[in-house]
Amino acid sequence: MKEVSRTNTFYNRSLERALQILCAFNTERQIFKLGELAHILDLPKATVSRLCSTLVKYDFLKYDLQWKQYGLGLKLFHLGSIIYASLSLRRAASPHLFRLQSKLGKTVFLGVLQEDELVYIDKKENPRNPILFGSQIGTRRPPHFGMLGQVLMAHLKDSEVETFLEKHPLKKFTRRSITSHEVLIKRLQKIREQGFHLDREEALDGITGVAAPIRDYTNGVIGAVGIGFISSSEDSKGVEKIIKEVLRTAKAISQDLGYFDRKISRV
Repeated sequence: MKEVSRTNTFYNRSLERALQILCAFNTERQIFKLGELAHILDLPKATVSRLCSTLVKYDFLKYDLQWKQYGLGLKLFHLGSIIYASLSLRRAASPHLFRLQSKLGKTVFLGVLQEDELVYIDKKENPRNPILFGSQIGTRRPPHFGMLGQVLMAHLKDSEVETFLEKHPLKKFTRRSITSHEVLIKRLQKIREQGFHLDREEALDGITGVAAPIRDYTNGVIGAVGIGFISSSEDSKGVEKIIKEVLRTAKAISQDLGYFDRKISRV
């Protein structure tokens, strides 16, 4: 028997036509009559009717008997919810966090703002590191705490920032911690502009951190990824490398969550 080439493409005309029917629907046109679908696909009504009947049977389409028109079925909503669930932040981020930790050998954190606090939702570390960070998965900190907190706050509305600071006033964690409201506001603006935050021993003595925001398909910031390391372990060149890798990781996670960089120029 002749072996089928792996490069061969198996083609199903009926399946293609069924998919074309589903793709005809959009936010501007949510219902169609049989004749309209037949016109769009340039097919006989009888052919489109058979395809639609099958799609209705499996709940990909619904049919309004009174108005004799088709709409999308709940099966698509169900499948969409599965995709959405699979794109949860921690699940999407996990492989990228592992790669970042393995590449740099530093402790990696993933955090979100939840109920006006910074919450660590993932952490990857090398047990052979000379220092183990106390923040574990589930640990809560003030929203302005460290690299992750300030990156997340930088992308809030001004009114939200004010509310957070009223509930969690600035306090000194180290001698380098920001305690001035005005200085913090300027810091948050800088973080938004440069796309990352370099925390030099403001949260923990002797520890430097680098963090960047994670965005989803809405272009909104939903989390932050960061790396913590002993300040004396890296020179300026090493810190630049860490910033580059954190930014690359944040971008990769964001893209997996459906983020599209609108700054990319059109060809």
